[in-house]
Amino acid sequence: MMIEQVELPIFPLAILPILNERIPLHIFEPRYRQLLQDVESAQMQFGIYYSHGLNKDRMGAIVELEAVVKRYQTGESDIMVKCVDTFLLTKFYNKFSPKLYPGGIIAPLKAYEESSVSEEFRDQFRAFMALKDYQGKIDFDIHDVAVELNLDIGDRLRYLKLLDIHKREAFLSERLRYRKFILEQELKVRDNFFLN
Repeated sequence: MMIEQVELPIFPLAILPILNERIPLHIFEPRYRQLLQDVESAQMQFGIYYSHGLNKDRMGAIVELEAVVKRYQTGESDIMVKCVDTFLLTKFYNKFSPKLYPGGIIAPLKAYEESSVSEEFRDQFRAFMALKDYQGKIDFDIHDVAVELNLDIGDRLRYLKLLDIHKREAFLSERLRYRKFILEQELKVRDNFFLN
């Protein structure tokens, strides 16, 4: 089976978004201001490539512009992007000719295709959110749980490498149990403090 590969503008950063995660960015370099102009005019996606030595698999996130939050007189902007998929970078260009900004050839991983969770995992996540006094509707997929857990970069890389939904669920279930335990301990300490 051939893996689809596409060319995409690339924004190397020291972050690795997960599907459904919203990321605020401050755009100030001329090349990325040009990228923002192109993204706005063509409503195109771009890649955030995690530019760190830990990223041996050359993973990144495909994002879409959600909003320009603020434009400055200097030409800088604050924007909000949302991760819509993940990718493996197969080739990187310092300039996405004739543009100033970088680009590359990527293999999208189609992370959105398998994202529903088991009922047991759903209950586990609801119990965790109840401890946080979350009152809203909990309609979520596996990636929303990963975003909520605010995984560190090592765990993000491990999670994104797991392409099987059952392996992702087992991985997050372990992290969810740990976070729930920590939260329960914090709540006990808080309650004991107020009782004294």
